[in-house]
Amino acid sequence: MTDCVLLRGYHYSVYTRIVRVALSEKRVAHDIEEIDPFTPGIPKNYLARHPFGFVPVLSHGAFDIYETAAIVRYVDAAFPGASLVPAVAPALARATQVVSIIDSYGYRPMIRQVFAHRVFRPAAGEKPDEGEVEAGLKAAETVLLALDRIAEEGLVLEGETFSIADCHLAPMIAYFVMAPEGYAALGRYPALAGWWEKTRARTSLVLTDPGLPLQAIPSGP
Repeated sequence: MTDCVLLRGYHYSVYTRIVRVALSEKRVAHDIEEIDPFTPGIPKNYLARHPFGFVPVLSHGAFDIYETAAIVRYVDAAFPGASLVPAVAPALARATQVVSIIDSYGYRPMIRQVFAHRVFRPAAGEKPDEGEVEAGLKAAETVLLALDRIAEEGLVLEGETFSIADCHLAPMIAYFVMAPEGYAALGRYPALAGWWEKTRARTSLVLTDPGLPLQAIPSGP
């Protein structure tokens, strides 16, 4: 397999950023090809790599892989450097659990509802749907409580080690707290807020910050 690493994704996609964080943590040199899944006419060669048309896709030589959690595990296994996967069984289980919680229960309320309607739409000159913001904040409380309990336990999300759990969660929280209501909500969960305070200035997050203005709502996994 060649050393060429190409990440195909959308600059403002939270899931593309998750992979970029993992690549940065592993210090993997890579190129980026911009794919906007929200515009018509997604290239056929991209759909051949990702039949569902979302982002991102990682290509390592002739090997293509999609689905963010799978890409991050591949990056960790394929390249040298500090492991992003905990070696101890309970911590590994918790890290995997965090990824699943975010994908299954966190992404829609935190990103598609709170962030998209409070931050993205105004940045794009569009009117937010306050009902979506309210519904997202309500659903996010259960997610934040679950994550706070995991952070308090200290096996992962303790702010010292960095694992697949941090790779997945940090970009989500970064967008969520851009909404004033999201920032306030996080503050009600001290263990999780403490983790974020230790994590938010990490080099891999600073280097992958997509910034504003935004052009489209981040895509799914």
